[in-house]
Amino acid sequence: MPRIAPDITIPDLRGRRAIVTGASDGMGLGIARKLAAAGATVLMPVRTPSKGEAAVDTIKSSVPEADVSLASLDLASLDSVDAFARTVLNEGDPIHILINNAGIMTPPERRVSPDGFELQLATNHLGHVALVAHLLPVLQRGRARVTSQISVAANQHSINWEDLNWERRYAPDPAYSQSKIMLGQFGLELERRSREAGWGISSNLAHPGVAPTNLLAARPDLGRARETPRRKLIRTLSARGVLFGTVESAQLPALLAATSPNAHGGSLYGPRGFLHLGGAPAEQPLYSRLTRAQEAARTWETSERLAGVAFPA
Repeated sequence: MPRIAPDITIPDLRGRRAIVTGASDGMGLGIARKLAAAGATVLMPVRTPSKGEAAVDTIKSSVPEADVSLASLDLASLDSVDAFARTVLNEGDPIHILINNAGIMTPPERRVSPDGFELQLATNHLGHVALVAHLLPVLQRGRARVTSQISVAANQHSINWEDLNWERRYAPDPAYSQSKIMLGQFGLELERRSREAGWGISSNLAHPGVAPTNLLAARPDLGRARETPRRKLIRTLSARGVLFGTVESAQLPALLAATSPNAHGGSLYGPRGFLHLGGAPAEQPLYSRLTRAQEAARTWETSERLAGVAFPA
């Protein structure tokens, strides 16, 4: 029996302005296309212009009326994040949806950002922290919903507080988990502080389950010459409808979290299938690693310091 592809209904987003990081391919591209198809004005900040231009062409080939545009952003560089945010702030338009989707996964050898941070920590977490901090005025103006894309890996390992930068002994999977735990804690703390201080924005989390996305594909720039055996297995089982989701289904939790009138701040959305690896999206219990209030406050304060930003007191 052929697999029945899950889907969701996205509300009318005309008049809404959205930013999606990591929208030049994979899940991010699919998320941006669905937002544009619902009428949103979508800004796609990308690191590689040629990939961004190809992504815009892909969206417009299926959604000719799409209102999409590109901007330059390398989340691993705090200077690049600052420059992108200044452009958005100078335009002054309110932002209604921000999806912190971009990420990298498990470079086999330790790599560092232009600012000297372990690359997963920099790209997956600190860049998004800086982005939210810099964009806060226009996020407030749009009473935005901020959705941060974490991972099932946020339910594994822990934060390596003794060596956040993995300078002593780099381990790819634990370093990836750490970046997603920290992003998840930040997203929940953002919701708590917004409510407490009256910032007027909401913040929630999504995870895509497990699907053959580009995270584990060949990435020579990350020292990975070919796709990992793990991705080959995921791709094979996904194609057979076994256990895992698809790239298309993996987009849905973030879209639900970011657009549904029934989604709310402080919550986690992901696939509702077996072990939450695939299937239609739904609200899920928070991972235990995301519910540690004292550690979340420590993550917030440490992230502010490392990213060189300061949220309102």
